[in-house]
Amino acid sequence: MSQTEQSVREDGIIASVSGPVVTARDLDARMNDVVYVGDEGLMGEVIEIEGDTTTIQVYEETSGIAPGEPVENTGDPLTVDLGPGLLDTIYDGVQRPLDVLEDKMGSPYLDRGVDAPGIELDEEWEFEPEVEEGDEVGRGDVVGVVEETITIDHKVMVPPDALEEGETAEVVSVESGSFTVDETVVELDNGVDVQMRQEWPVREARPTVEKKTPRTPLVSGQRILDGLFPIAKGGTAAIPGPFGSGKTVTQHQLAKYADADIIIYVGCGERGNEMTEVIDDFPELEDPSTGNPLMARTSLIANTSNMPVAARESCVYTGITIAEFYRDMGYDVALMADSTSRWAEAMREISSRLEEMPGEEGYPAYLAARLSQFYERAGYFENVNGTEGSVSAIGAVSPPGGDFSEPVTQNTLRIVKTFWALDADLAERRHFPSINWNESYSLYKDQLDPWFQDEVADDWPEKRQWAVDVLDEEAELQEIVQLVGKDALPEDQQLTLEVARYLREAYLQQNAFHPVDTYCPPEKTYLMLTTIETFNDEAFDALEAGVPVDEIIDIDAAPRINRIGVQEDYEEFVEELTSDITEQLRSLY
Repeated sequence: MSQTEQSVREDGIIASVSGPVVTARDLDARMNDVVYVGDEGLMGEVIEIEGDTTTIQVYEETSGIAPGEPVENTGDPLTVDLGPGLLDTIYDGVQRPLDVLEDKMGSPYLDRGVDAPGIELDEEWEFEPEVEEGDEVGRGDVVGVVEETITIDHKVMVPPDALEEGETAEVVSVESGSFTVDETVVELDNGVDVQMRQEWPVREARPTVEKKTPRTPLVSGQRILDGLFPIAKGGTAAIPGPFGSGKTVTQHQLAKYADADIIIYVGCGERGNEMTEVIDDFPELEDPSTGNPLMARTSLIANTSNMPVAARESCVYTGITIAEFYRDMGYDVALMADSTSRWAEAMREISSRLEEMPGEEGYPAYLAARLSQFYERAGYFENVNGTEGSVSAIGAVSPPGGDFSEPVTQNTLRIVKTFWALDADLAERRHFPSINWNESYSLYKDQLDPWFQDEVADDWPEKRQWAVDVLDEEAELQEIVQLVGKDALPEDQQLTLEVARYLREAYLQQNAFHPVDTYCPPEKTYLMLTTIETFNDEAFDALEAGVPVDEIIDIDAAPRINRIGVQEDYEEFVEELTSDITEQLRSLY
């Protein structure tokens, strides 16, 4: 969205400046209009109107801006450009492509007021029509396809606001060949010209027909997530945890290996080096499902902690709007927001500048409403064009000191259905991913079990429940062990602790930096759990036959359970290991 493209309404003048909050007088504006502030034309958004005083949050640094400078209104809300070119691109919080800005400035250090469209307007794309003259189309219908990247076909759609619900129009003209995003490729008899580029307000959800119950898991390749606490395609999840507990690495793993078609990664107020890692790593990484570069299905929104605080407030809306656009094409999209706590802090700062009545810990009273508005846009939907698609929203939360009772974590927990609780104690013990299996949960398990039973194994739910029961029993026994020591326990309880140790070290731990162990397909996850259960069953049979627990624990085969995760040809390894465990334990009695 450029300044020259907007229909300019009556200008105002700056009355006062307080950090990112600017007040203007005599500005003809509506709520959420985009304005350009000061002589440098800094982008901002109207957030409050009282009489002839308009309050604006500015998305850039406001130092040096003075009262009396002009404020120019565009008359339009904050929108994003939607079309081919969104993928394999890095944006800031208001969808300015950072590589284009760098080329324009000749430096990675950007000047204030610089602007660029969200997608390249001069680049030509090869358009292949999927409709003919005389065809009837409705809103959202696909009229053609563009190869956006080597991985993704971009479907050109009739804008959902071009026609009323249930209304159709006849195609009167269709083009084929190379076009820019602003050239007309299809004409309708009601006067609507369809281009490859659309604009959509970021705070308005794109229309759908129906929100459905998701029944397919978002397979992540992380054993503790897929095996114990799965999330559905179209589901919502939160990853709260203190500093250093592994939130960002977990988000990176999900972005790399989740079996979504499209990944939208929003770095919301995080440290610059973490976004740098994403930008450096993703172009080098291979998509495990296609073998193509990961960036070919990824769009990054980088709003780091040293960028203007107000732009954090818009970056998650920018991300979810792009995600909904690809959902409308029938794709499954996964959105990673790291972290929603920084987003909430931006709301808190703006709220305090507005002198609003604070809620708990200074956050605005509407914190819960804003969080729910964001997560409610996720889901598995029937789209207006008859296709089905999903947006899965996974938000990291950074509670100060790891205190899960703080407002952002608690309000998030009321909304999301999957909770992956990161534990500082596990991280200190170098147990990664440091997801606490006693505090985490998933409310999607029952509706996803049929998929795992059909695609992996009939007894998937029983295996998972067995693992959960053993880990629960271990948690209770550990309290006794801390008082009287492990040797004071009965032998059957000592054996339970040994089985639980293999569950923790071989199954729940996973090395994100090992070329094989970094991704574990559900079939391997199941076989690992089956192997540990085989050891459990055979070991208890030996114990009942009178074999001392020390001899059971000391068999040669058992420690090899810890090596299953790093085996590329795991099926052969597991088969041999299971046979050895059975043979060695039965030889003891």
